[in-house]
Amino acid sequence: MKNNTKRIATTAVVAALYAALTLALPILSYGPVQFRISEVMTLLPLIGKEYILGLTLGCFLANILGPYGVPDIIFGTLATFISVYLVYLTGKYMRDKKSTVLVASLWPVVVNAIIVGIQLNVFFGYPLFLSMLEVGLGQFVVVTIGGVILFKVVNNKYGKYLKNMF
Repeated sequence: MKNNTKRIATTAVVAALYAALTLALPILSYGPVQFRISEVMTLLPLIGKEYILGLTLGCFLANILGPYGVPDIIFGTLATFISVYLVYLTGKYMRDKKSTVLVASLWPVVVNAIIVGIQLNVFFGYPLFLSMLEVGLGQFVVVTIGGVILFKVVNNKYGKYLKNMF
């Protein structure tokens, strides 16, 4: 019972934090060039799989209230789910632990560039390759540059505490 309560609370906190960070900065969070600050959280599944659901729900909530409607609710959320699941698998199966966070950070970049880029093209008429490049660039800046640095700093300083807490 206690573990379920802890898992539900963790999922709710992560989902709320992701959605709040996205919605608080709509100019950066939506559009062909996206710098969703909340995307730094997509590296959390390296700590544990329990973060996958919270991140997916947070993205779903942010996309419900975002400007792109049903296509983003479906495909944007799917892109986040696939990304964070691949981040988790990278952490679980990669042997070289020193480069794990860097390699894992590339999944949100690639997956979102492809899925969201195609979504922007099909549903909103943006040029396909330009959309993929812009979404990928935003993800790279936030997740691979900012997220990796933040993850390493936080994990080095508070890693044991975070694992015990959640």
